[in-house]
Amino acid sequence: MPNYRRASAPGATWFFTVTLLARGGNDLLVRGIDELRACVARERARRPFTIQAWVVLPDHMHWIWTLPPGDADFSTRWRRIKTDFSRTQHDREWRSGLRERRGERAIWQRRFWEHLIRDSDDHRRHVDYIHYNPVMHGLVSRAADWPHSSFRHFVARGMYAEDWGDGGAADMPGDD
Repeated sequence: MPNYRRASAPGATWFFTVTLLARGGNDLLVRGIDELRACVARERARRPFTIQAWVVLPDHMHWIWTLPPGDADFSTRWRRIKTDFSRTQHDREWRSGLRERRGERAIWQRRFWEHLIRDSDDHRRHVDYIHYNPVMHGLVSRAADWPHSSFRHFVARGMYAEDWGDGGAADMPGDD
């Protein structure tokens, strides 16, 4: 069994991608958006963190979190959010023998992707990526049209124009 290690940077800001096990055609996350929001809120009450930006798509989600000073434990937070959300869902999915023996649901991919945000440019690129993701996946033609993201909060704070992410090449995230 591999010895998987994650970076540790107490108080740091992180970008995450968390994905359902069954991708493509699975809309569980948007159908269960209220339950997901409640699970995130419960975990923030148990172990605080700041949400910088987020987007929830049908089968995966991206988040940027900042952990409190001295705290680097994002893995426990994600485990609890995923477990709590799984408990809100009916037990209908097919499970492998291994998952059944371990008492695991077959809703989430076991791991998630994390990236330590290095500086303000890296942060901006990841925030742009998050907000452009529904357009990139063809779910909407404008970032403002996707209801499950922090985009409108950024518009309200003057960080984006309402028409940012309308599918034009100038809006596409990437290196400048």
